[in-house]
Amino acid sequence: MTMNMSEAHDPLMPRPVRDSQSEMNEIVLPNDTNPLGALLGGRLMHWIDLAGALAAHRHSRNYVVTAAIDHLDFWTPVHVGDLVVLRSSVNRVFTTSMEVGVTVWVENYLADETRQVSSAYLTFVAVDAAGRHLKVAPVIPESDEEKRRYEDAGRRREIRRAERERRRANVR
Repeated sequence: MTMNMSEAHDPLMPRPVRDSQSEMNEIVLPNDTNPLGALLGGRLMHWIDLAGALAAHRHSRNYVVTAAIDHLDFWTPVHVGDLVVLRSSVNRVFTTSMEVGVTVWVENYLADETRQVSSAYLTFVAVDAAGRHLKVAPVIPESDEEKRRYEDAGRRREIRRAERERRRANVR
């Protein structure tokens, strides 16, 4: 895709989802595991956060901070020596925040098997060096799958808002 100079410097010019797509790979080492040799859930959550931040950085072209992570399930164990593949992309932008989807796969290259380990939706907020929120360019979903994730992100946002209000009411 070619762009003229004014488009290249406009930070709020809409960008396609594909511009944010990222992939991160990690080999599971003994230091990443529990006494049974299975990947620590906290280590996987850390990797999910990093993978999500990669996509958010690519899209916003700014610093980002994690604002929220949705429900997280671990569907299959991951062991020492396995290759973990984390794929992420921006699903939708909401002024200064963006929802990023991350899918996690485990590859056992010795057995030639690939299984899904987890998936998560994270909310990132673009900020400047002083921590002030910044506007983010809209994202353009192109494929049917990207359009579905875009629409679903709007519904998830409303659910998150309602849940946040419910939690606030319980704190008071």
